[in-house]
Amino acid sequence: MCTKHGDRSWGWKSLLVLITLLFCVTINIQAGDISSQLKIPDTGISQMISLQDGSTLVGRIKEIKDNEIIFEAKHGDLTIPIDQIIEIKEISDDDIKGGKYWFPNPNQTRLYFGPTGRMLKKGEGYFSDVYLFFPSVTYGVSDNFSISGGISIFPTDDFGEQLIYVTPKIGFKANENLSIAGSAIIVRVPDWFGDDDDINNDGEDDIADIVGILFATATYGNEDNSLTFGLGFGYADDEVSSNPAIQVGGEYRMSRRMSFVTENWVFPEMDDPMISYGFRFFGETMAVDLALFNVLNDDAFFPGLPYIDFVYNF
Repeated sequence: MCTKHGDRSWGWKSLLVLITLLFCVTINIQAGDISSQLKIPDTGISQMISLQDGSTLVGRIKEIKDNEIIFEAKHGDLTIPIDQIIEIKEISDDDIKGGKYWFPNPNQTRLYFGPTGRMLKKGEGYFSDVYLFFPSVTYGVSDNFSISGGISIFPTDDFGEQLIYVTPKIGFKANENLSIAGSAIIVRVPDWFGDDDDINNDGEDDIADIVGILFATATYGNEDNSLTFGLGFGYADDEVSSNPAIQVGGEYRMSRRMSFVTENWVFPEMDDPMISYGFRFFGETMAVDLALFNVLNDDAFFPGLPYIDFVYNF
């Protein structure tokens, strides 16, 4: 293990390059030609059309002409110029409830801190921020692999005092209701944390350069209501814990724009489990989590430690 900050600088520089590439991918994502999205949908499928004036229509394309379409909306047929259409999205008729479109949960790949078994689709991504100081970007490289990267933004003049974290994730959909994934949180320890690396005065570096958690996660249920079970193995440099932490959580959609979310952990060699409970408020592209974390024992702080994050999907 390295004992000098300069010897390990290549590590955080490599992580910074990866994070920069993720941001570049985000900026360079471009929408495809709208003409390729024009089609009359199959039975049981509706369409949601976004227009340049900011309005959104739900219905079905009935006829496609050279420069316009005939669109069957709730209150009758509409003639829409093709050059006014920004996006056409197909949605299941089952997602239309009470005459309103119940958009998918925009934050399905994790509960709060812990991951679910679900994956992003190829080309999907999101920007997230936890407690304001921990932003990150996640991008779906393929339907089965995604990569996330971020850096803390504590107020300091020294870049070496910031946390840098990367999260690769690989997974698949076993069947309609079961998704399985493996992932890792990789964190570079800040320079200030290792100012006195030889804590035991034995001539060896006692502070790990890289720490994190290896996850194996399964999620069962549909997009609105699901249960997640996972195992997390902590590691420091090349040493991995033999006893995993156990994650149990889930999500229940209460309304069109709100879900109840819980994430709970049992850690090895700790008698008291950590629990969390709160609400996820969301629209089509954004989600905000407001929750409370606590430990189940007699000294627990009621109602718990507040938790907040937000996610913007692209």
